[in-house]
Amino acid sequence: MTAASTLRRLRTDRRGLALLEFAFTLPLVLTLLLYGLEIANYGLASLRVHQIAATAADNAARVRDSINEADVNEVLIGGKIVGERMDFASRGRIILSDVMPNGQTGTNAGQKILWQRCTGALNTPESQPKYGAEGKGATDGTLQAMGAVGRQIAASANSAMIFAEVTYRYKPVVSSTLLGTPIMRSEASFTVRERNAETLKAATGATASVCTSYAA
Repeated sequence: MTAASTLRRLRTDRRGLALLEFAFTLPLVLTLLLYGLEIANYGLASLRVHQIAATAADNAARVRDSINEADVNEVLIGGKIVGERMDFASRGRIILSDVMPNGQTGTNAGQKILWQRCTGALNTPESQPKYGAEGKGATDGTLQAMGAVGRQIAASANSAMIFAEVTYRYKPVVSSTLLGTPIMRSEASFTVRERNAETLKAATGATASVCTSYAA
C-alpha cells in the first residue's frame, strides 16, 4: 500500500470520531459539572447559615418568663445541630445578643446589649461581634440599633430583642480552588415574647458560653 493510498484512506475514515470529539470536550464538560456542584453546595450552605441565624434568634426569643444559662446553651446547641452536615461546630460561630433600651435620657438614650453568648470554633476577625460586646450602650448613646446600615433594627420601648450573628467558613464539596473558602455571614432578630425578666440567670450545672476575643 502506497503512502498516497494510505492518506486517502485516513482522510475518509470516520471510525472513532465520536470518541475523539468526546475526548476534546470532556475537560470542559467536567469543569462545568464541578463548578455546578460547587455553586449548588455554596447556595445550600448559604441557606443553612441563614436558617441557623433565624432559628437561634427565634428560639432564644421564645423562652418565657425568665431565661438562664441552660436555656441559652440549648439554643446554641440547637444551632450547631442544624449545621451538622456542614461541620458548623468546627467551622462556624453563633453570637446571641439580648438588646433592649438602655433607660437613659437625652443624648445618652439608646440601646444596650444586656448579655451576649457565643458558641462555635471559628475564631477570625469576621466572627467577632460586629455591633458591640456585652454591656455596650448601657450608660450612653453609643448603640442606637443593631444591623448593617439600611437594615438596622432596635428594640421598642419596654421590650427586648434577640439579635443573632452567624459566621461560617465555607467547606468546599469539590475543591477550594473553585470558590475558595470564604466566610459567610447572616444576621437575624426576633422580639422577645412573654418574658418578664431579661437578666440572664445562672443555672445549676450549666457553664456560661461567654464570648472570647479573636486571637491570631
